[in-house]
Amino acid sequence: MRRFDVLIVGSGPGGQRAAFQASKLKKTVAVIERQPYIGGAGLHTGTLPSKTLREAALFLSGFKQRAIFGFQLAIGREVTLQELMHRKMDVIKKQMEVIIDQFSRNNVEIIYGDASFTDGHKLTVKGTTATEELYGDIIIIATGTRPLRPRDVPFDEAHIYDTDTILKIDNIPRTLAIIGGGVIGCEYACIFASLGVKVTLIEKKSRLLPFADEEIVNNLIYWMRHSGITLRLSEEVVKITVEAKDRVVTTLKSSKQAVSEKLLYTMGRVGNTDMLNLNAVGIKSNERGGLNVNENFQTALPHIYAIGDVIGFPALASTSMDQGRRAVCNAFHTEGVTCEVVSHLPFGIYTIPEISMVGETEEELTKKGVPYEIGCALFQEVAKGQIIGDTHGMLKLLFHRETRQLLGVHIIGERATELIHIGQAVMSFGGTIDYFKDTVFNYPTLTDAYKVAALNGLNRL
Repeated sequence: MRRFDVLIVGSGPGGQRAAFQASKLKKTVAVIERQPYIGGAGLHTGTLPSKTLREAALFLSGFKQRAIFGFQLAIGREVTLQELMHRKMDVIKKQMEVIIDQFSRNNVEIIYGDASFTDGHKLTVKGTTATEELYGDIIIIATGTRPLRPRDVPFDEAHIYDTDTILKIDNIPRTLAIIGGGVIGCEYACIFASLGVKVTLIEKKSRLLPFADEEIVNNLIYWMRHSGITLRLSEEVVKITVEAKDRVVTTLKSSKQAVSEKLLYTMGRVGNTDMLNLNAVGIKSNERGGLNVNENFQTALPHIYAIGDVIGFPALASTSMDQGRRAVCNAFHTEGVTCEVVSHLPFGIYTIPEISMVGETEEELTKKGVPYEIGCALFQEVAKGQIIGDTHGMLKLLFHRETRQLLGVHIIGERATELIHIGQAVMSFGGTIDYFKDTVFNYPTLTDAYKVAALNGLNRL
């Protein structure tokens, strides 16, 4: 039986960063991966593939050019699915090579097989050719999640898909129904709509993305409808049937029906913990396979940690990476290494147009009774917005009326997920809206919208 200072189950973004941090602390580390390839869902079925498809769709469809020259510009040629998938596979292959090189340079061993607990410090790993028992002083569960597949949804990978199998779709359909108006559902709705697919998005809640700023979401809804997406909000699905080769009928509780060639189901995910034999160590998962942890990412057993999507919200690749690093720091009580919880987490939603946010929303500040004011800038007010053809983007700053402290930043439009980090940095240092007023930004840039928004907000005072 081989012994390691740290055993990590799962090679996704969280597992990777945990392994690298442990290596930097001169610990012996092994990462166990049940798939025959490393990277987890973030590399193969989630973050990178969907975002790569988005960029490829925008480029090949000429969508960005139409934003500049007018929406009446016809697409120069028909986009094929093979073109989209080729770019996706190229990115995955190159990124996997980068990760393998990082594992090698950090002396992290990769062990392929299914891991399960035999006791609090031992894992049995069943590979394709042999079974091995490993001992770990510290064990980190970073197994991630998989799509929820309810029994009453007839998944067949020919007409009805989940967020994993949609990446294997064999052709671009003329029509697509998407069940679930969360982040993933909205992103895929925009991707397919940019390719000319008639999309129907069905969501049981009364609004999309309820955690985001309502004004920003309403702006997104306008552009989704403008691109041909039909929204069915406050609608509950009661039945899904495949009636013919290219005819999927989704029946709603309101008696409406959505007829489409293909259907994508995006409602919820399940933690990959069912094969870990958690009962052997007295750790219980919730009804969706998720794990509960404390502020240090410890489970019921202090030396067993859990990070990433398997512990639930916010379930982002970026937060998973940070959790992996901090879990290792906490495990070894590392001095001189920053392990504090990041107070201002940015959110990126890769719809078309994309959305990003950090800090609090207007709704949250109103509930708390915080006296706040708003500063807004439309991208049409900054020269770069006109140059790139994004004249409908918007940046909104929320700040305290009395102290002027920056409380929230909300952006919709081109490069929103990049622009957000300027506001995040100012918030992290307790900065005020005056920072943007007094700072000189390169011209022409979209970052100049921060100054426009700041002046707009200060004028309101």
